[in-house]
Amino acid sequence: MVPAPLLSLALLLLWLVLNRTLSPGHVALGTLLGLAIPLLTAGLRPLPVRIRSPRAVWRLGFTVARDTVLSNLAVARLLLAPGRRRHPPGFVHIPLDLRDTNGLAVLAMVVCITPGTAWAELAQDRSMLLLHVLEVDDPAAIAAHVKERYERPLMEIFEQ
Repeated sequence: MVPAPLLSLALLLLWLVLNRTLSPGHVALGTLLGLAIPLLTAGLRPLPVRIRSPRAVWRLGFTVARDTVLSNLAVARLLLAPGRRRHPPGFVHIPLDLRDTNGLAVLAMVVCITPGTAWAELAQDRSMLLLHVLEVDDPAAIAAHVKERYERPLMEIFEQ
C-alpha cells in the first residue's frame, strides 16, 4: 500500500520534469523514488488534523487578517518615525492552555506573520510561550490579547 499516493505521484512527476525525459529508465527510477521517499519520511509528516469547528476557522482567519493589517500600520509608523516610539521592545511570557501540536503550529505561524511579533521559545512542556514584541507597554494585556484572539479559537478548532 502506498502511504501518500498524491505525494508519490508528485515526486514522480517532479523527477520527470527535472530530467526532461519520459524514458523508461527515468520513469522507473522516478516511481521508485516516489514510493521510497514517502515511506522513509513518514515520521516527519504531521499528524492527521480533525477540525472541530469550521466556522471558527473563518473567524480566526478574519481576525488574523485584520490584526495583520493593523500591525503592518503600526510597524510602518515605527519605521517612518522611529523617534515616536511609545514603548520599548521586549519579551512577553504567555501561559498556554493549547496542547494540540497542530494548533501550536498554527499559533506559531499566526504570531510570526503578524508584524511586530516573533515566536521566541516554547517551554518543553508546552505550557509557556515566550513572545518578542516590538512595542511592549503592558505585558499582561499582550498575553490576554494572544490568548483571547488566537489561542481560544485554536482550542475551539483543534481540541474541543
